[in-house]
Amino acid sequence: MTLHRTWFVVALVLLGLCVLVEGGASVVLPRPVASRADIEASLRAENAEEDLSVEDVLAMQREHPPTPGVGIPSLALVDGLLLFSLGLMGASLLLSERLHGQVQGAVSLVVAVVALLAGIVLALVLFALLMTMVSLLLSAPFGTIAYLALWGFFNRSGAAATLGLLLLLKLAAALCLVIAQPRFLQNKGLVLLFLTSLLAQALVGFLHGWVPSVLVSIADAVGGLIVLVLGLLWAVVLLLGALVSLFRVLKLKRTAS
Repeated sequence: MTLHRTWFVVALVLLGLCVLVEGGASVVLPRPVASRADIEASLRAENAEEDLSVEDVLAMQREHPPTPGVGIPSLALVDGLLLFSLGLMGASLLLSERLHGQVQGAVSLVVAVVALLAGIVLALVLFALLMTMVSLLLSAPFGTIAYLALWGFFNRSGAAATLGLLLLLKLAAALCLVIAQPRFLQNKGLVLLFLTSLLAQALVGFLHGWVPSVLVSIADAVGGLIVLVLGLLWAVVLLLGALVSLFRVLKLKRTAS
């Protein structure tokens, strides 16, 4: 059964769009800045109007601009590995079988190492951010007010719309792959990686809607950490596969010589 290259390329383009949307989520999904009315309401709720003024909170916002959510951008690690795996399959259409076998291991090794390093660094940064948010939230009244000013307002509707778009793109990509070659369904690694991507996205969406609005930023950070861990696990799988591939190439070269 032949591979329909057009449908395969369309699937690659759709997954590439997913990674671009996820990577650009920090631009298209800025976290709303708390308004003066919101700040005044928070101060009254915490009975901190005499201890902290609205101007103090606004100054805090100017010094620490509201940061975007981290759950959706974290999906780029998993989906980037998925896109790379499909890209390797696409490279086999352009390269000879021998050259593809030689290049695959080396390129996979580099990508796996970069993904591992990037994932570890991002996970550490995200964990520190999560601890900061939790510490501030529990440090009433001033820490709680600071948390509300910086992370208490999350763009829930924008995140939901973005996740919906990503789901549509991924399902369309999956359909294109099946049309291009039904045997893709027999590739257990590819199917599991695709399911991991969908599961990670569903988890982020679930956490966004499960907790009260004031805690969505914390839930989003937790979701981002879980997604990064999933991405790191797949990076390890890719690394092991690359080492095995390189070992085979070296063994063949020794046998040929």
